[in-house]
Amino acid sequence: MHHDNPTVVWLGLTFNLSNVLMLSVTALIVFLIAVISTRKLSVKPTGMQNFMEWVMDFVKGIIKSNMDWKTGGRFHVLGITLIMFIFVANMLGLPFSVIIKGELWWKSPTADPLVAMTLASMVVILTHFYAIQMKGVKEYGKDFLRPLPFLAPLKIIEEFANTLTLGLRLYGNIYAGEILLGLLAGLGLGSAGILGFMGVLVPTLAWQSFSIFIGAIQAFIFVMLTMVYMAHKVSRDH
Repeated sequence: MHHDNPTVVWLGLTFNLSNVLMLSVTALIVFLIAVISTRKLSVKPTGMQNFMEWVMDFVKGIIKSNMDWKTGGRFHVLGITLIMFIFVANMLGLPFSVIIKGELWWKSPTADPLVAMTLASMVVILTHFYAIQMKGVKEYGKDFLRPLPFLAPLKIIEEFANTLTLGLRLYGNIYAGEILLGLLAGLGLGSAGILGFMGVLVPTLAWQSFSIFIGAIQAFIFVMLTMVYMAHKVSRDH
């Protein structure tokens, strides 16, 4: 079912208040996780510290699978931030949604194409920024002419294609999951009797679990592709 987004116009710009709220909540949750995990560091990690170290090692493995650590180590914090932010963002709209007067306020921010495409665009822009910073403008420009100069237009098209696929893959999977969960929940509320309700509740919970898995996989894929694109830009052996 379609619901309107709460918006406000400020200085001639239209802001989606739902996106602002959900992105703020996501950032706050990630910040709290980071603070709690590193508040009392010990030589023998337990609890949240153990979880954070696992995330750090996991992202380090992603980076090392795409480039040498001397080059990719500087992107470690970026990878950790992305995987935690996107995973939390993917999860927020799964338990429930909040609709007030026909306006959808609580949802996964990554279920909005503007948010997903903004994240993808930011990542692609960063790959170009670091390529210029680490290799210089001259060497960066030469990469578009390799292996053959006449392929340069195709490489430019590839950059736009990478941005689209990175953003739309994330958006499509999360949005589709929320829509199906909403439909299943609606069927459960409209079912007559306890048997009808249970008949809808079981597949709803099953799909909820599957959606959590998909949300985690999408966060992993986003970070993996980010490091793949980064490696192709900053590594001199690509």
